[in-house]
Order: sequence, then structure tokens, then C-alpha cells
Amino acid sequence: MEALTGIGLSASAGLNAYIPLLILGLLNRFTTLITLPHGWQWLSNDWMLALLGALLAIEVVADKVPALDSVNDVVQTGIRPTAGGLAFGASSQSSTVTVSNPGTFFHGHQWLAVVSGAVIALILHSMKAGARPVINVATFGVGAPVVSTIEDGASIGMSLVAIVLPILVIVALAIVVIGLWRLRVRLKLRREARAVTARTASPPSAGP
Repeated sequence: MEALTGIGLSASAGLNAYIPLLILGLLNRFTTLITLPHGWQWLSNDWMLALLGALLAIEVVADKVPALDSVNDVVQTGIRPTAGGLAFGASSQSSTVTVSNPGTFFHGHQWLAVVSGAVIALILHSMKAGARPVINVATFGVGAPVVSTIEDGASIGMSLVAIVLPILVIVALAIVVIGLWRLRVRLKLRREARAVTARTASPPSAGP
């Protein structure tokens, strides 16, 4: 269960770096759904919650503006995997509603949890960053805020599922991955069909 929780949180960080960390901090601070160990209590400090909230606000706005979203993805290439590693590392040592004896799965190998989280977040980030230019071109930028909102919702949902009902993480992750892949393929085919139609409709150039 702790592995599934870590996978869900790190995958969530691949879509939005700050949502899973902010959720971990808030739930530890105000609920009993998760109890962070002493070494991770800084996630629920006032200054850290405020910082994560501010960074999340910037991320939410930047990710919904065409062209700026791709620049943001480049900037986030190092941030999202780092956040995924932190989320996996923190959750692997935390008590939750489904994990009463944390640390057993990664006992003595906490670095493995951090590395695993970073790799998972990087994979999701790469899929997100690769799909966004295709979406922007195919929809003339209109799809950026829509897809970004869906990704934010998926990040929130996956983070909560990972903590409350981690057995569903595999299902949620499969839906996100398949959804991103199918959307990218569909929009790419639409763009190619539009290009073919444009070439067919254009009048032939006059000869010499």
C-alpha cells in the first residue's frame, strides 16, 4: 500500500509539482488522514504551505496560456521529478488510513523511494510536455486551458486516492496515461488531415 501511495503521489507531481506536496502538508496539518514522520514535518509548516500555495497559483496560471505553457514545462523539467521524489519519500515513511506500519517496504533503502518517485514523475511530465504543443497547434491554443484544468483535477484526484484508497492508483494512473496518449494521437491525426485538406484546396501554381 505504501508503494501504491508513493506511485500515485509521484505521478500526480508529474502533472503538477506542487499539488501533491501541498496536499500532504495540509492533510498532515489539519486532518488525521496522514501523519508525516519527524523528518518531513516541514511540509506542513506555515511558511512552506504558503510557499507551495503561491507556487501553485503561478503554475496554474502559466500552464493555461498557450506557448507560455510549453516554456513552463521546460522550467518544470527539473522541478516535477524533484517533487515526485519528495512526495514518494515522504509518503513511504508516513502513517495513513491504509498504512499503519510505514517504512517496511523501503526499510533501509529510503533513497530508492525518492529515486522511484523522481522517475515516475519524469515519465508523466514527459508525456504532458510532449502532448501540449500538439494540443495547442491542433486547437489553435483553445485547448490549453481546458487540458490544463483536467490535468490539475487529475493531479488532485490522484493525490487524494493515493492517500485514502491507494488500491485504485493503478486504475487512475492508467486512465491518465491512456487519456494523454489518445488525446495526443487524435489531435495529431486531425492536424495532419487539416494540412492535407489545405494542400488539396490550394490552387496549383501557374507555370512559366
